[in-house]
Amino acid sequence: MAVYTRVDESALTEFLARYDLPPATVFKGIAEGVENSNYLVEAGGERFILTLYEKRVNADDLPYFLGLMDHVVEKGVPAASPVHDRTGERLQTLCGRPAALITFLEGTSPDSPSLSQARVAGSALASLHAATADFAGARPNALGPRGWADMVDKSGPRLDEIEAGLHDEMHEAAASLIAEWPTDLPSGTIHADLFPDNVLFRGDEIAGMIDFYFACTDIYAYDLAISMNAWTPEGTTETARAHAFRQGYESVRPLSGKEQAALPLLLRGAALRFLVTRAYDWLHQIPGSLVRVKDPKPYLELLRLHRDNPAAFSKD
Repeated sequence: MAVYTRVDESALTEFLARYDLPPATVFKGIAEGVENSNYLVEAGGERFILTLYEKRVNADDLPYFLGLMDHVVEKGVPAASPVHDRTGERLQTLCGRPAALITFLEGTSPDSPSLSQARVAGSALASLHAATADFAGARPNALGPRGWADMVDKSGPRLDEIEAGLHDEMHEAAASLIAEWPTDLPSGTIHADLFPDNVLFRGDEIAGMIDFYFACTDIYAYDLAISMNAWTPEGTTETARAHAFRQGYESVRPLSGKEQAALPLLLRGAALRFLVTRAYDWLHQIPGSLVRVKDPKPYLELLRLHRDNPAAFSKD
């Protein structure tokens, strides 16, 4: 989450009126993340997240994202969902951007999740996979292996500003993963971004999952690999939380033998996926945006770990 597009009071009041809400009593930008403009809104005694979708998000994908969020909540999975206006619409336009009002979930994202929280989050991801088995929507993963290669090309030699030789290393990693990537593993709707800051807790119970804007149709075990990397404390190779996340996941949906065999490769791909996007954002920062750009180097370390020691995240 972040703020790129500024919203003035009159535009906000007009927007809220579509939901039969009074003018906001609280309205402030949220600085975390890099994708969209997000604000905390309080109106009529209720709290919401106002999201304006920026240029990286394809407006044509928004009905898929918002429909998925509705579907997940209808299936009983704790998650944020779009608010419908008085005519039943989920998607609006505000300040020239597509926009939606999203339910506010009470809870916190711990800076250092416990092993218990990691297990609960893993089981929630598996439950999400099960709950979306009958979701009618589908969306190709634009940030799959060929997308990684494209982003390496977009950043080009400037990648060497992050670390000498990085462009060639990432180019070789993308080529290797494209050649090896599996095509016969169980697939369906995945979250694709279930970092700890996208899970809200009340104690060790999940209050909800948020930020479905990378959701797509892809390999379930790849989604698990993304999260195992994401729940590894940044800048470390400590595996306890990754193992706990996997244990929670497999308590609901055990991996097949093929999925287990592919997991080291999927972990490597998951590391490169976030390395390429973080590196691109690091090199293309927007002056004046209220945003925290994330360091790509922890994902370079994970990529090298999974490449050089494929068993590093194997079960104890």
